Amino acid sequence: MHQTSLNLEQLRQSLRSSQRPLADWQGGEMAVSAVPGAGKSHSLSVAAAIAIAHHGLHNQEKLLIVTYTRSAAAAIKGKVNQRLQALGLPSLGFAVQTLHGLALSIALRHPEISGLDPEQQTLVSPQRGHRLIKDAVEQWRRENPKTYQALVEAGNFDGETTETLRRQAVLSTEVLPELTKIVVAEAKSSGLSPQDVTDMGRIAPGSELLSMGAGLFKHYQALMAAKNWIDYNDMILAALRVLQDPHLCRQWQEQFFGVFEDEAQDSSPLQEKLLTKLAQNANGTIRLIRVGDPNQAINSSFTPADPVYFNQFCRRCQALGSFATMDQAGRSNLQVIAAANFLLEWVNQDWQTRFSGPKANTTLPFRPQAIRPVEPGDPQPNPPATDGGVEIHFPQDINQEVEQIRRRLVPLLLANPHHNAAILVRENRQGRFVADRLKDVEKDGGLKVLDVGDQDRNSRIPGEILSLLQFIDRPHSPDLLKATLTVLQERQLIPTQDLNALAAVPEQFLYPTPLMSPLSSLAVSAQGLCRSLLKARLELPAYQLIAFLGLALNYDSSDLATLQKLSERLQVQTQPERSLKNLLSALHTIANDEQFEAIASDSDEKYTRPGQITIITMHKAKGLDWDYVFLPFLHQDTLPGDLWVPKGGQFLGQFTLAEVARAQIRTVVHHRQQQKAGAIALPVTATAWQEARRLKEAEEYRLLYVAMTRAKRLLWLSAAQEGPFAWNQMQARQSPRLRAKEPSRALLALQKRFGS
Repeated sequence: MHQTSLNLEQLRQSLRSSQRPLADWQGGEMAVSAVPGAGKSHSLSVAAAIAIAHHGLHNQEKLLIVTYTRSAAAAIKGKVNQRLQALGLPSLGFAVQTLHGLALSIALRHPEISGLDPEQQTLVSPQRGHRLIKDAVEQWRRENPKTYQALVEAGNFDGETTETLRRQAVLSTEVLPELTKIVVAEAKSSGLSPQDVTDMGRIAPGSELLSMGAGLFKHYQALMAAKNWIDYNDMILAALRVLQDPHLCRQWQEQFFGVFEDEAQDSSPLQEKLLTKLAQNANGTIRLIRVGDPNQAINSSFTPADPVYFNQFCRRCQALGSFATMDQAGRSNLQVIAAANFLLEWVNQDWQTRFSGPKANTTLPFRPQAIRPVEPGDPQPNPPATDGGVEIHFPQDINQEVEQIRRRLVPLLLANPHHNAAILVRENRQGRFVADRLKDVEKDGGLKVLDVGDQDRNSRIPGEILSLLQFIDRPHSPDLLKATLTVLQERQLIPTQDLNALAAVPEQFLYPTPLMSPLSSLAVSAQGLCRSLLKARLELPAYQLIAFLGLALNYDSSDLATLQKLSERLQVQTQPERSLKNLLSALHTIANDEQFEAIASDSDEKYTRPGQITIITMHKAKGLDWDYVFLPFLHQDTLPGDLWVPKGGQFLGQFTLAEVARAQIRTVVHHRQQQKAGAIALPVTATAWQEARRLKEAEEYRLLYVAMTRAKRLLWLSAAQEGPFAWNQMQARQSPRLRAKEPSRALLALQKRFGS
């Protein structure tokens, strides 16, 4: 026993001073706010091993560790096992699960209460273009003809037939599907029903939008039930239904000594409720540690996750004296740390200056917590800086920008083959542009270039082929024509233009009469491609259409390998008759089956191999790090940029219905989470839109912070003086048209502070 205590103290002493409060936890609620590179996973595994050994935990009463991805769960499980083995203890007394895996296991154990039956129900994750959402929109439209017509006639409406059809296309394929997706996700993640959202719409005058969202939500739920489908929020709701039974709840609570949650900044209210319920013991005490970094919350503008919830938990624990900041990090050199800290302070100060006043939203983009270097003698010392550690450049144009990256990066990796590098971009189109211009690096320099965006594009292949085949089968459908034009535009095969205007009357677009106004040059190229697809339908048998479409979409070798895998699967599923009808039916199932994967497989090790240049989005880079990190294209219209109102939907106003609804729902949920008394002041449209814009801006700055803190030895930031008007308007294999671009204000501030 004495030796075990000695070993535990040695294990505790191996942690940094800022990590030890986690290992000293004895019970109750605790919040740990950790900076980038602070060693969350390592310290979490050490704290888990100490708790297991100290309390003598076993498989009948174990520590539950929850994270959000399978890869993270596997990594933490391996680390805890290593710590237990070092202590001479068996690999018992703990369980590591993803949050949704945990919810599913609870729900499936008691199907009579949860209502989940895996043999009868299918898990889906509907996006805006999913058939389910389209059907919900159509049912709502039929049920609310007056409201729908009011939307069609909004703004300056002249009643002209073509404009009416165009607006109807925008509403049915963009505005209402996006509103449905956002309202469903925001409401369900907070445990709200369609009736709850309806009640919100009655709070104040001018909140009819939430009534509309509630109707769409109601039809969505009805269709899900009719098809025996469930989504990820349904899994958590099902688990909570089980835990509402006092006897079953006690059974589950008795299995767990306590709960550790990783990446807590990405939790929704529903997820927090589930973990808090499981962490409560018989006398009402909650044993819950939540570890996260609100400054790395980069999903709140497109998922229900919001750092405000974790920040609220931190404040509650701070009042209880059970809050700690894990603020020492050995990942980056001192200059990178200084730059990241400066960005945090500058953004918060700028925010307070611009949004001051009694009615201002006082929530700052960043939690005020600086990164501190590690202490001397740390086993993971801060690495030495390469040259100055931080470099900032303003090349003439984006072509010169990539060339400067090549000239700086290639010699570094050739001289240091055991090091690695990454070029982090804001969107995949930028990544493709960089990859196209670095193709010869592999051949001439012997370095590997990995464009991670290629894998993301490959995973969309079933959906793209389905869209084109559906159009070939029913070319008179405006929705199907628009879906095909969208695929062609995203693959950069046709110029960016108003697709709703082209798709409103398919016959007039595809085969105009001489009396009609001639098509624009942009539309003519799109028309030609669509006609070639219809011609192939007449000339080729159904089973050859898949290969033809791959060529028509200009798939590269990686795309074609994935397409071949898809084709082989379709051949099996359409036997013995490979008709177009059977092909469409099988492909529709595959396109909505999350089990279909591209040929290339993901692994963190693949992204960080020595001697490799990884081109990856800033979002996907979270959790990874490289010796040399390059951040190009840091322009003001991108970082932070602004919320985009599609030109086709501007007849509704200079805002989007979905973002306004999101802001209104979050206002109500935040009010409830904070348990405030009194009536809720639901923001009107203009106020809600401004709040949505601030949410977007704050998250973009946090994304830049995450990208900067990926760097170990060198951080290279740049913004060319000339770039494309919009990256989605760049055509493949063509020199882009450039215009003057403003660098991000954050980059200018960094240049003033760290520039040579």
